[in-house]
Amino acid sequence: MKYYIIAGEASGDLHGGNLMEGIYDRDPEARIRFWGGDCMNEVFLRRHSSGQNCGLVRHYREGAVMGIADVFAKARKLLTNLRYCKKDILDFAPDCVILIDYPGFNFRIAEFAHKKGLKVIYYIAPKVWASREGRIRKLKKYVDRLYIIFPFEIPYFESKGVKFVYKGNPLVDAVDKSVAATECRRDFFKRCGLDDKPVIALLAGSRKGEISTMMPVLMELADRLHAFAEYSDWQFLVAGAPGRDMDDYSPYLGGRKYVKVLFGQTQSIIKNAEAAVVNSGTASLETALLGTPQVVGFIFGSSLTFAIAKKIVKVKYISLGNLILNKLAFRELLQKECNAEELCLEVRRLIEDSRYRQAMIEDYSLIREKLGSSGTSAAVATDLVDYISGQAD
Repeated sequence: MKYYIIAGEASGDLHGGNLMEGIYDRDPEARIRFWGGDCMNEVFLRRHSSGQNCGLVRHYREGAVMGIADVFAKARKLLTNLRYCKKDILDFAPDCVILIDYPGFNFRIAEFAHKKGLKVIYYIAPKVWASREGRIRKLKKYVDRLYIIFPFEIPYFESKGVKFVYKGNPLVDAVDKSVAATECRRDFFKRCGLDDKPVIALLAGSRKGEISTMMPVLMELADRLHAFAEYSDWQFLVAGAPGRDMDDYSPYLGGRKYVKVLFGQTQSIIKNAEAAVVNSGTASLETALLGTPQVVGFIFGSSLTFAIAKKIVKVKYISLGNLILNKLAFRELLQKECNAEELCLEVRRLIEDSRYRQAMIEDYSLIREKLGSSGTSAAVATDLVDYISGQAD
């Protein structure tokens, strides 16, 4: 069968890649055309066996936006991408369109594909429980099969009368299958040419706007910690985001020898760190599953963006781990609170306060317990292929 998949961010690319693995397992002759990134493309190049006009259409880094101002600045490009995507779907004539999160773009594609008589699959439900709840009407109207990935979404969507399928959370798969899950610290250091010194992980986000906003704060944090005698020999490892390169980070490094940027090593960096500073998103849940104490720091672009976000967002926390437990398992420093001084105090507490650290790790165990075991991606792929082929209701 023919599948058209759209993932617009790094996390969607990660889950899209694992989903594609499952689709190829269930449907070895699958013809897949997709918008995504390096993870999805690696699976395609390794698993694709037949059919023309398949493969990567656009990389997600070409369209990622952050904040209201960025949306307006890139509005023309977004509209161009939408027009191109719609035409490309019709030319490819898939058996289904699979949308992975990325609601601003994907809801428009869902409506278009539905009106063209195509089956619409939404994998990783848009976070309507957090903001813009009115989009539930679109889910009901334009989506044929919805896959949710968080346990707290079950009662929410049930209460809204939205049909869904829940097979678990695919991030558990991604973590459990990663090199970080089995590689020892010594081997990681040797493989990456690192000194055997304690690590603090710094994750600035995946969008260019997030990186430019967070890197100056993270570098000042590194300077502050490095100035303390007990941290002067530590190394600060910046996890280079998928789809980014050194040009995105080098303007902020300033020749600091105690800061290094590594690409393709995010999970290993987190796993081998004593503490992590994380720019929210999927990475905060990833950090919890890897068992590293963390603090979330996030700056919502401009003050206008932050003010709008506070009006729109209806949840108590921005981090998925805290939402899953419905409590503040780890701190979230937002906007003005996300500064080097506050982050420095919190990182030191994560490292130096053993009771605080242990309580967080115990909460992490509860998060993993609630998310369940691995195997989600394969289970979703099996259900999806069976549904499209008429073997499942």
